[in-house]
Amino acid sequence: MIKNLVRKVTLLSALFFSFSTLPAQAILSPSTIPTIFGEMLLSPILANPSMILLDATTGEVVYEKNANSLRKPASTMKIFSAAATLRYIDPSEVFPTTVSLGVKPKTLVIQGSYDPWISYVHYEAIKMHRTSLPRLAFNSLSAAKKANKGSARGLTIEYSELNSRDVANFKVFFKKRGYTPKFKRVSSSVAFQDAATEIVASNSPPVSEILQYTMLWSDNVLADRLAHLAAKRAGNAFSEEGVAITFAQVLLDLGIDPSRMVVADGSGLSRENRVSARAMAELLFKLRKDPQYELLYTSLPVGGVSGTLRSRFLTTAPSAVGLVHAKTGTLNGTVSLAGYIESGDREYIFVTVADKIGRSSRATTRARALMDRILGRIAAPIVESATATA
Repeated sequence: MIKNLVRKVTLLSALFFSFSTLPAQAILSPSTIPTIFGEMLLSPILANPSMILLDATTGEVVYEKNANSLRKPASTMKIFSAAATLRYIDPSEVFPTTVSLGVKPKTLVIQGSYDPWISYVHYEAIKMHRTSLPRLAFNSLSAAKKANKGSARGLTIEYSELNSRDVANFKVFFKKRGYTPKFKRVSSSVAFQDAATEIVASNSPPVSEILQYTMLWSDNVLADRLAHLAAKRAGNAFSEEGVAITFAQVLLDLGIDPSRMVVADGSGLSRENRVSARAMAELLFKLRKDPQYELLYTSLPVGGVSGTLRSRFLTTAPSAVGLVHAKTGTLNGTVSLAGYIESGDREYIFVTVADKIGRSSRATTRARALMDRILGRIAAPIVESATATA
């Protein structure tokens, strides 16, 4: 037994000393970063991008290039949607949707809450624990027929707080089955008064779960819907204009100048969106220090590990795998990346937007690879001392 213990200790010692003699990647000091980044960003691959690097502890600018230039952020715009969501909506909140027979003959009443998680694909809803629109519609149609001698002709459906796309999908569902009910939008109070016997109900997962999925997989519909909900909760219009005002309010509350941003949607799909790298970096800095927004950080994809970053850095910058928490962004002619990166005992905040590259998949691939390599120059895990490891 003692011999086996000695063998184990000897083996562990050998492994320790073999790993301790491996060459480690040198961590760039803040003073050397500007020169190296400056040289790499001269490459035509990124076509004169906008970039900024902040010390995540102090907020000090370590490097910047075109940082005040207004650029197309693509899906990094979702960072603003996530911030607004966490600012104005409780992460534990769920969104109920209830369908009832109406007090009036041949009437159904749908009482919604702008559930962003409703899915028109039933198997997707089951798999992802989403609210299934086909389930709601099927049960509604069956109940309407039963209450009206087997027919749903001349049916009126009153609804409140449903997203326009969901209303359209309800119409499609009924039309495919030979019915064209009249859809009538009403207020929540009217819907409550006109509802009689409940037919079917469904609740979304909590906001925290919806937001995590949105950020991890860059879901455009969910991001835009959450942004609209945040605008409504902030007392603004349930519209793109309301979203723009809400984002500005979030920045102002955090002491950030909102004039360096033009908001057209909450997803980043619109080419009319414009944000400066500095404004986004300042937002990321403030969010990292506030416990209210911790969910945003934990929801971000991790380089080479999860979400939209699961295939990044693996071959382009292996040293950065697992050390980058960031939101990706892609439009035709635009590649962006914004988030946090570990560099030994430091953490940096970075924003890079290349919105003048070629509109080809090759240009996109090359731009992403170069961004990865640039970040790979500063990415490094915390190296424990030999004494601590021993």
